[in-house]
Amino acid sequence: MTEREKQAFDQGKRVRNSERSNKGARACAPAPSPSGEITVVDGIEAHIVRKRVKNVNLRIARDGSHVDVSAPSWVSDSEVEAFIRSKSAWIASRMAQAAQTPMARAAQATPEEVAAWHETVSACVPALVAAWEPIMGVKAGKLAYRNMTSRWGSCQPATGRICINVRLALYPPECLEYVVVHELCHLLERGHGPRFHQLMDAFMPDWKQRRAKLR
Repeated sequence: MTEREKQAFDQGKRVRNSERSNKGARACAPAPSPSGEITVVDGIEAHIVRKRVKNVNLRIARDGSHVDVSAPSWVSDSEVEAFIRSKSAWIASRMAQAAQTPMARAAQATPEEVAAWHETVSACVPALVAAWEPIMGVKAGKLAYRNMTSRWGSCQPATGRICINVRLALYPPECLEYVVVHELCHLLERGHGPRFHQLMDAFMPDWKQRRAKLR
């Protein structure tokens, strides 16, 4: 190997080592947290998440305990906080309303209260399922009951297993019946597309009014 070839080889080796080092540094760099951050703005607890959205958006948590905020990455923290302050009167009013809802009561429930809800819902659901199965032409599998914070029910079409939120004990009986029919309908249609809505319209024409009482 000539002296010139040796110099070229050494230079190439240094470049390759540098590239590997940079790749390792990029691989080890911490990824941004998807969970966002929690901050307090003038007494308002805000859960802020950066998303691919055009504008800053906010909504009140179901139990009225905080406000959820989604904001573009290019909007600064100070601008997000200023937006929250500009909506403070509206936020305070809506949080006060939400704090009076059954969902807010559920967030403060004792284990004994949850047990009472479980007893009530588990006593009612089997009869509702039995009544609706022949009407809808379906057959449910195992029935389960849970204290859930983000959904009213769930269905596993493959097994027929249906789970119902025990917090429905805090709402009018027609809401529980709506959730039961909703989950049974998933045995006919997995998603929530047009066909699902058509089926719900056919089986329970007032389902949207019943659903509205859960908000």
